[in-house]
This record gives sequence, structure tokens and C-alpha cells, in this order.
Amino acid sequence: MTGDVRVRATVIDLLQGALGAKVLTDPAETEPFSHDRSHHPWQLADAVVRCTSTQDVVDVLRICSDTTTSVVPFGTGTGLEGGANLSRGSVCLDVSGMNRILRLDPGSLDVTVEAGVKRSELNPVLAEHGLFFPVGPGVDASIGGMAATGASGTNAVYFGTMRESVLGLTVVLADGTVVHTGGRARKSAAGYDLTHLFIGSEGTLGVITEITLRVYGIPPSTVLAVCAFGDLVAAARVVQRALGEGIHLARAELLDDIMVGAIDDFSGLSLERAPTLLLEFIGGPAAVAEDAERVRALAEDEGSVNFGLVESAPERDRIWQARHDALPAAAAMKNGAQTWSTDVCVPISRLADCIGQTKADLDASSVLAPIAGHVGDGNFHLAFVLSPDDTAGFAEAQRINERLVERAVVMGGTCTGEHGIGVGKTEDLIREHPTGVPLMRALKGTLDPLGIMNPGKVLR
Repeated sequence: MTGDVRVRATVIDLLQGALGAKVLTDPAETEPFSHDRSHHPWQLADAVVRCTSTQDVVDVLRICSDTTTSVVPFGTGTGLEGGANLSRGSVCLDVSGMNRILRLDPGSLDVTVEAGVKRSELNPVLAEHGLFFPVGPGVDASIGGMAATGASGTNAVYFGTMRESVLGLTVVLADGTVVHTGGRARKSAAGYDLTHLFIGSEGTLGVITEITLRVYGIPPSTVLAVCAFGDLVAAARVVQRALGEGIHLARAELLDDIMVGAIDDFSGLSLERAPTLLLEFIGGPAAVAEDAERVRALAEDEGSVNFGLVESAPERDRIWQARHDALPAAAAMKNGAQTWSTDVCVPISRLADCIGQTKADLDASSVLAPIAGHVGDGNFHLAFVLSPDDTAGFAEAQRINERLVERAVVMGGTCTGEHGIGVGKTEDLIREHPTGVPLMRALKGTLDPLGIMNPGKVLR
């Protein structure tokens, strides 16, 4: 946390004059807003503005644009690629205080929220109307942050990601201009798709302040299958075959034997310590039972050593919470460890191959890196578990990660299924989209000509 460039005192004076006590400058108060959960470096924020309205965001960006001061948007700090990490000379624009549900229309199955609303805050309100919002990365992220990073999570195989879930946005551009994109209609042929331009832009094109979302009815029946295998690749093949046969999987999660052991120890479960699929089925009771039995047959054909169904909602929730806690569970495997979580996504037909080759890399290495994945999407993660002073370990993790990304891109996949680019994968983005990155830079230059929006992230 070093650096010589600081936010100028005159800029802080202007921010305090416009926003008063919403501007924090005490290091003890600014530190929690200076970084996300990643292993990437960060620097202490000189100023954090705790915005509570779109107008606050407008005021901040007008001042920063007029003074050519860079801005880093911040939601809950749960990112994994350094997308919210501060550098000296930048103002942190915190939207966590923008936490109102602005409008809910159960009949149209949509809701509009401010950017700081969390999924854990939205779903209890929706549940009163028999509805829920399915997208969620496991951690309690803000809806605005999820839109900015193109998040997904365990439900994406059935309900899609944030890209499929957002109908419209309110965005404040670098100069303070407010733009409304999309709307509430379920389809539109009206002009350029500006909504999806901002989803996944990670705060480099503007600050998302309001989001209109699709919501869904709570399914009448839900069953979870817990299926253990002797072989990780065989488990991945089951998901590939199930999707190919048109079986409706609401969630399809894969854990290798190391990750199962980690979450057993961390969350007090007693799952068999073997490569394991967590497969959820939703719908009418008869359809759910039929889908579960069809998958049971596939699993047995691929050598499953155990297949059990969990119908109790509290027990299902307990298992899913353990799955969501996979990263801290991995970190707990080694005292004082730091985790480096990475992800790729490949076409479903290449999933088993990609996981198998990656597991072989890990088996040949001394680095500890449990595997977990949203395999119904072809998306999986490595959680490198490293001591902070293990220089050789970090170098080995970097080598394995580079091989993983190269493998995924060659297979027709992507360097990141849901974590985003942040600061950690800017070179990987160029490798994946060599002809697209120049266009991205042109768009960035048009919307942010001064380069003040989250500099150094996504594009270099």
C-alpha cells in the first residue's frame, strides 16, 4: 500500500462542500472500501464518498470530471479479480447506502432496485409475493455490483446470468450525465442494446445506480441430488449427458475430493470425500421425480459410488450454504493462508476434458488448489491456497493459471465465466479477444475520454 499520488486537497474540499459528512477521509474508515476479496494489490483510499442517491453519484462524477480525478465504484467488495481495488489518486464511490427497493410489480414479474440492494435483502420481500430472484454468486453481493461484473452463480444453468436477468439500468456517465437504458418490456428492437454494454463493464464506462430485474415464481417442488464418484471426469460427463438429453437441471455443481473435504471440515457436513455432484431439480413433483431418476441412471452408468436425494428444505439450504462457503473453507485448510480464486468457462462438450487436464496439472504440482464449478454452464474454479510469503507457490499458481486460461480459450471458451477481468486478467482478455479489445478501447474513450472511470481495470 504505497504510492506518491494523492487525491488533491482541493478535490476533497469540493466533495465535502457538496456531500458533507458522506465523505470519509480517516484511514480507519476508508480501509474497508479500498479493496475486494482478491489477492491483488491495493492502496489505501484517500477519500470515500458514501452515496445514497443517484444525485450523489452525479455530484461526485461532475467534481471528479472537472478536476480529472479518477473514481473507483464500490459495492460490497466481494469481487475476486481486483475490480474494486483502489489506487492512490482515486476517489472511492461507494453505493452500498443506495439500498431501496424502488418498485415491485408481481404481475409483470419485475422489480427495480438501487445498486446497493443485496440479494439477501431483495428475496425476503419477493417471497411475500411468491417470487424470488435467482442470480447470486454465493457471497452476499450487491445487485449493482453483480450487474457491473456480469455475475451468475449456482442457478445460472437454469435461470441465466445477470445478462439475461437485467431489463434496464440507470447509469451515471463519467461527466455526470444520467442515462436510462432498456425498460420493462420483455423484448425490444429499439436501437443499440445499451443495457448489455454496461453489464460486465466493471465500472469502467459509468456507475450503475438503478437496475430493473426479471423475477420468478418460487418452484412448487425442489429436490437435491448428492452424487459421489470415483472419478472427477466421470462426474463432469454426467452433467454433459444430462443436458444433452434435455433433463432440466436447476443447479449443477461439481466439487473435487479435496474441496469436499474442505467444506465437510469447515461447515460440519459429512459428505463422502470423493468427487461429488450437487444437482437440483425444480418444478412439479412428478417432473422433478422423473428428472432425478433419469440422472440417477446416467450417474450409475458413469460409475457413481453413491446417489442420494435430499428433499428437506433446511438440509438442502445447509448443503448449499456449505457450497457457497467453499472459498473460506479452502482457506481454512492451511493456517494463515491466502486464497487466489480463478475461473474459466468452456463449451459443455469440452468440460470433462478441460477439468481432467487441469486436475492432472494440479496432481503434478505441489500447490494446493481445490476445484469447484458451476458445471452446467461449463464454468469451474480453482482456489489456490497459498501462504502469503510463499513466492515459489505463487509463481507455480501463476503457471497453472496461465495454462488453464490458454486451455480454455483454445477450446473455444473464455478466461473468466463470472469473476470478471479486473486487474488480474487484462492480458488474458487481449488473448481471448485480440480484435475486440481495440473496439472496447474506442468505446471506453468515447464514454470516458478523460480515463477517470476505474482506471487500470479491464483494459490497459
